[in-house]
Amino acid sequence: MEIDLHSLHSNVVEEIPIHEVVTFSPTYFQESGIKGLDDVMVEGTIRAGTTGDDHIVLAVQGEMILEDSISLEDVNYPFSIQIDQELSEIDKKDENTLDLMEFLWENIVLEIPLKFTKVEDLSEFHGDGWELVREDELDRSNNPFKDLLKEFGEE
Repeated sequence: MEIDLHSLHSNVVEEIPIHEVVTFSPTYFQESGIKGLDDVMVEGTIRAGTTGDDHIVLAVQGEMILEDSISLEDVNYPFSIQIDQELSEIDKKDENTLDLMEFLWENIVLEIPLKFTKVEDLSEFHGDGWELVREDELDRSNNPFKDLLKEFGEE
């Protein structure tokens, strides 16, 4: 989806409003850690900047489907991005167009958390001689590396 910036650069309009629902194809998020991405709502404007670059202000909202870091189940992860920046030449396909899909994708990728979980009860995650505990519940008294940790001042 390309936005024509010619009318802005020709001083025909002062700003270009953006009110879009953007749908990303699965090829965008195949190798990103996102398992799915619902339609993304985009609202904002593009104005001619005082320094020669165009200025974009956007509110982006959507919901991505991620794999839960603990249960490995699919979970919905809502996101909201506020973009307020100058558009450099790198962002523009040529002098008078902006590829909105690529610009949005670059900003959405930055919102993917490294780890995300909705699991609250860890008691079901255990096995033969191990169990998953929260950091604040961790018992460090029976750590077999206790003496080694003392040497390094880690305990």
